[in-house]
Amino acid sequence: MASSELAPPEERHPHPAALRLPHALGRYTLFDFIGRGGMAQIYLARSNSDLGASRLCVLKLILPEYAGHPQFAEMLTHEAKLAAQLGHANIVHVFELGRVDGRLFIAMEYVEGFDLNALLRRCSRQKVPLPMEFALYIVTCVLRGLDYAHRRTDESGRPLGIVHRDVSPSNLLISFDGEVKVCDFGIAHANDVVAPLASDAPLVDEAIKGKAGYMSPEHARGAILDARADVFATGIVLWELLAGRRLYRLPGQTATRGALLELARNAEIPALPKRSLPREDDLHGIVMRALAVDKSNRYPSAGAMLRDLEAYAIETGRMPNPIKLGVWLSTHFGNEVIAHRRMRERAAAAVNKSLEVREARDSVTPVPRSPSGPPVSTFPVKSASAPPPPVAEVPALDPLPNDKALIALPLVQIEPAVEAPVEVPAVPEPAPKKDSSRRARVLLLVLLLIVAALGAAVWRGGFLESI
Repeated sequence: MASSELAPPEERHPHPAALRLPHALGRYTLFDFIGRGGMAQIYLARSNSDLGASRLCVLKLILPEYAGHPQFAEMLTHEAKLAAQLGHANIVHVFELGRVDGRLFIAMEYVEGFDLNALLRRCSRQKVPLPMEFALYIVTCVLRGLDYAHRRTDESGRPLGIVHRDVSPSNLLISFDGEVKVCDFGIAHANDVVAPLASDAPLVDEAIKGKAGYMSPEHARGAILDARADVFATGIVLWELLAGRRLYRLPGQTATRGALLELARNAEIPALPKRSLPREDDLHGIVMRALAVDKSNRYPSAGAMLRDLEAYAIETGRMPNPIKLGVWLSTHFGNEVIAHRRMRERAAAAVNKSLEVREARDSVTPVPRSPSGPPVSTFPVKSASAPPPPVAEVPALDPLPNDKALIALPLVQIEPAVEAPVEVPAVPEPAPKKDSSRRARVLLLVLLLIVAALGAAVWRGGFLESI
């Protein structure tokens, strides 16, 4: 399930382990349900730091039956630690792998937009074709992220050996700013550990079927994988974008996991249809080399495929920029979705505020009083005899019409604290100050008179001596 895509109505039936929202998990507040897969439930959450800073993120909450599986937990921890070392513009950043109250979770970057699978469904539903230049741009961004991950080394310079294992449209996120990011590095590897033990068989089988449609032949045969497996999967994505259909197609009742795996093992790649594109044979040659059954004939790295694809895009004038893609997304699909998501964020902020108010109110203890005096503090005290105040409610959000429904926030009742009057001891007013300015003036006048009299006496004595 993509970090930015909401689950369709048919996938949003609550799991027995579903949380009642909003839900506090460590320093995260989970407030919206995004979707669920075979192994985890995915929530939109807000992380809060000790200094009051907050940000939106996606929390993948591993179901309890798998979080307690030692081998799965060990593999997931290993893969998440590797993914956390990846810092690239085309890779969804993993913030944290943690466990709170026995619940294992992964916190990752929130990308506001669509995954490629959802975008293609919207294009089909609204009959809006995806321009080829955007298809090429999306794939080149994916290759940049993969090439960085494949070449990543540790501090001593040793290759980390990272292989995504599940490059598929649902793991390719496209934001309304035109950013393209690959998510869920290594998660498929951990999922393989417990897939045979999964109790939620329909969900697990559906996830594996989706992954099988983008497997390299060696992956479908269970062989050891390297970066060329991700190159093959990216080639399938590009093939489908150019052809406008799935590479492996089976009737609904026969599209079982085993049938899809058999198609992936054989890897019979049909020729791409002609669409009168510039230098079309060159473009088809890039796709078919990426889809070579023998991996020794395939592109040796994502970077090698990226160079050929970028050269084609530049030479044919098909190299867009992210701003152009973001404008196209917002124009055709973004206004209604963004407005609903902004409303959801405001409602979530109101829920968080109400929880803070409630916690602050509950933390106030009655003020102790001395046996014969007033209270020693003047904090408000909730009155037990006061009538109940009116209840404020945060309204639930209406689902987005004709689209993947949004989970409405539950009504949250806020009971504002009632402030009882607090007795304040009477303090006697200080006596008014006496006016000292009048006394000063009298003393000054007396001094002047004395000085004048002495001066007159001296003058008179001198005058008499002169006579």
